[in-house]
Amino acid sequence: MDIDTLRVIGVVLGTLAFLGICWWAFSPKRKKRFEEDAELPFADEELSERSARKAGEKKESETPAKQNTRQDDK
Repeated sequence: MDIDTLRVIGVVLGTLAFLGICWWAFSPKRKKRFEEDAELPFADEELSERSARKAGEKKESETPAKQNTRQDDK
């Protein structure tokens, strides 16, 4: 085999691999999974916001009790 034949085989195999990856990535079967995976970076932010809200709710529920104690001291 000469080098030109090997180059042609390499180009054909590379093209087939590229087309196979494109078909796999854009297959309608996988669309839902990829959309869910695309949201993963934001899932951590939602968790942080939820825990911040919960912490804020705890502070708010504790605040009236502290205010009442301060009023009693006066």
